Amino acid sequence: MTVQTTDVAPGRDVTFGLALYKKMLTIRFFEQAAKAARVEGRVNGSVHPYIGQEAIAVGISAALKPQDYVASYHRGHGHAIARGADPLRMMLELFGKQGGMCGGKGGSMHIADMSIGMLGANGVIGDSATIGVGAAQAARMLGKDSIVVVYFGDGGINRGPIMEAFNWSKAFDLPVLFVCEDNKFSYTTRTSSVTGGPGPAARAAGFGLAAETVDGNDVFVVYETAQHMIDRMRTGGGPGFLHAMTYRLGGHIAQDPAHYQSRAEVARAELLDPLIRCKAWLKHQGAEHLAEQECEAVSSIIEEIVRKAEAAPYPDLATCLADNQDLGAPTWG
Repeated sequence: MTVQTTDVAPGRDVTFGLALYKKMLTIRFFEQAAKAARVEGRVNGSVHPYIGQEAIAVGISAALKPQDYVASYHRGHGHAIARGADPLRMMLELFGKQGGMCGGKGGSMHIADMSIGMLGANGVIGDSATIGVGAAQAARMLGKDSIVVVYFGDGGINRGPIMEAFNWSKAFDLPVLFVCEDNKFSYTTRTSSVTGGPGPAARAAGFGLAAETVDGNDVFVVYETAQHMIDRMRTGGGPGFLHAMTYRLGGHIAQDPAHYQSRAEVARAELLDPLIRCKAWLKHQGAEHLAEQECEAVSSIIEEIVRKAEAAPYPDLATCLADNQDLGAPTWG
């Protein structure tokens, strides 16, 4: 389908636009701080920045209700913050500190908060789809009016679990919105070079899913499209697929210099930065000064969060074996 895009459109509320902009700023500054901390060795483990893709999670989350769920993947910080996760608890988790969202044990790739329906991130490509479909099936059986949003990257579209999840969701007409964040790369490989056929949306449509392709850098278009698709799901319309076109501004992980991205390509992508476009819309509405105030305020908040995370104590060693599964015992043949 044709990619939808808009920079200025009538009938959009400035207060709502500012809220979206603030949330995207929170993700951007959090990711920049997390990336710097990992590069400098202050954070261990992998950190996969969401820089450049903020409009997708923020736009979709704005269309969700408290009873809805989100299943994420390794690039999940933005999904968590957009859903309402506490950035301080997230930063404590990245630093492996006491008070972290998962007790300092999960790190960057395993952010989860069941209290807000954040089912968690994980490093198994495509597994967010099977987790999400399972959650949707459970919600159906329990009679809950819940939508499940499943995020994955364009590299995941070539993984078997995605196909299985498409099939199961349609066979039972589950309220699942699959979101393919197409940032053009599968780690260092251009995804299009290893993907057969007409593309992700066509694959989803082949399973009977209602498929849409949108400009993933336009937070308003993402929100409006997601709202329309989710409204249809709440009335029994079955699963949907949102192919959000975007670009990863930076490497796959914090330490990746991304030499495989040409300077010209990055320069073109930077012109479509979702934060720049949203700020331009706010300026057109006469709210540029409010946008600048939000930028300064959010920047200060994230700086303080990092200071608190660095100063926080590590968990007590006595907690090392807590929260581990201890049911049953291994059986050796």
